[in-house]
Amino acid sequence: MLAACTLCGHRCGVDRASGVLGRCRAGAVARVAAATLHPGEEPCLGPQAGTVFFSRCNLGCVYCQNWQISQEGQGEDVSAEELAGMMLRLQAEGAANIELVSPTPWVPQIVEALGVAAGRGLDLPVVYNTGGYDSPEALRLLEGVVDVYLPDMRYGWGVVADRFSGAPDYVEVNRSAVLEMYRQVGDVEFNAQGQARRGLLIRLLVLPNGLARIGATFEWMAGHLSTATWFSLMAQYAPAHRAEEFIEIARPVTEAEYRALLEQADDYGFENFYTQAPESQDALRPDFGRDRPFGD
Repeated sequence: MLAACTLCGHRCGVDRASGVLGRCRAGAVARVAAATLHPGEEPCLGPQAGTVFFSRCNLGCVYCQNWQISQEGQGEDVSAEELAGMMLRLQAEGAANIELVSPTPWVPQIVEALGVAAGRGLDLPVVYNTGGYDSPEALRLLEGVVDVYLPDMRYGWGVVADRFSGAPDYVEVNRSAVLEMYRQVGDVEFNAQGQARRGLLIRLLVLPNGLARIGATFEWMAGHLSTATWFSLMAQYAPAHRAEEFIEIARPVTEAEYRALLEQADDYGFENFYTQAPESQDALRPDFGRDRPFGD
């Protein structure tokens, strides 16, 4: 994989093993910005996820809140042994799972590190938190390795995906990826404590002016997955990084925009979803709730 990288939808084909860098600028050695307990995820991923934040995201979102990590590459290079040690430390500190954030460019390195960690006693569920621009062949490497897939379905329209994330074929790549994830793990299964032990949990980030085309994504999910599929309808968008250069996304989401999507979710018959109050848009630790966290 590293010798001709096709881990994501960009399919650069560069020889990362020899030091050539592709679009995401990821090299041959995993780069990690932080490994910490994180209480702000969906309730079924808590009370504290053991979160490993990787540098060098394969998407270049103009509104990214963590652009210093995702696009500028802040972090430190770590060996497989060091990455495994981070996971084991998080387990010892009481993490409910190991959550890999922006893992797509680092799938080979992650698989190697998980092998080391499992041999040294790691037995937590593995959560794959991705922007959703993953290639099916990369995901097939993870079958039987990842327990919970946590992908974004960021856009329902390629023109918008190109303008704001530089991925004109995002919709096609994303849907193929989500289908592969669903094939592997199915709908979310919970343990006795209500924590996700396996399954697919989708994140839908609401953008201003309906730009994410979430209604189109709802339609696709209902037709290709299940109305029992779990998802988070996220209201936390706030202009960050270069967002103010684009008038369409230079403001937060309104309550009216968010409520309209809740109604659409009901119309399609979705049964299981987390919501956020629009006023949580500036929160670093989003307040997820079930169904209706604000008003009537």
